[in-house]
Amino acid sequence: MAFDPEAVSTVTFDSYSTLVDVDAAEKALAERVSDPEPISKLWRARSLEYTFVANHVDAYQPFYEMNRDALEYALSAHDADIEDDERDEILSVYHELDVFDDVRDGIERLQNGGYDCYVVSNGNPEMLDSMVEHADIGDLLEDTISADEIGTFKPDAELYRHAADRIGTPVEELAHVTAGWFDVIGAKHAGLQGVWLNRKDMPWEPFDGEPDLTVDSIHDVADELGV
Repeated sequence: MAFDPEAVSTVTFDSYSTLVDVDAAEKALAERVSDPEPISKLWRARSLEYTFVANHVDAYQPFYEMNRDALEYALSAHDADIEDDERDEILSVYHELDVFDDVRDGIERLQNGGYDCYVVSNGNPEMLDSMVEHADIGDLLEDTISADEIGTFKPDAELYRHAADRIGTPVEELAHVTAGWFDVIGAKHAGLQGVWLNRKDMPWEPFDGEPDLTVDSIHDVADELGV
């Protein structure tokens, strides 16, 4: 389905990799391990894989704890022997990840154009509070909506529909902007318009259709909405 700007009244954003850069966590690893890149990639992959599995085996726990388990596995898989307090210090970087340059100005354009903006994320409330504060976007968002509210992670349709209920807007009036391919698919499956923020110039996943819109900046979303 082609993107329909006339149908959009509200814009929702994912958080990690969309508004803030999870690759920045590699810097914290680099201070403690000799080869941080493969550990960082495995950490991120496992944290997402754990959420996918948790949705199907009734093993929900807050995303921060999922992330802790994933980090522990990634370090162990690469024989990186560090102390528990150092692991906690690495994990805590998720409270202050680097913010992408287009985030504040892009969301501000949408808000000034009359669009209510929300974050819909797997992150638990404490993580989202710190992300919003660190990104300095609290004045631009109506609210943050966490998977923790219903104990279900993306890409389950229940989370997107819960977000629409919380917002008080029909799902078909929501455009969900995300860097996660699985998040685009989940949003579309739930009835939202899925906007893929392709920050890394990657090819689209070759199954289950296409995003409604592909952009490389939040400013492109504002352009499509005419604001």
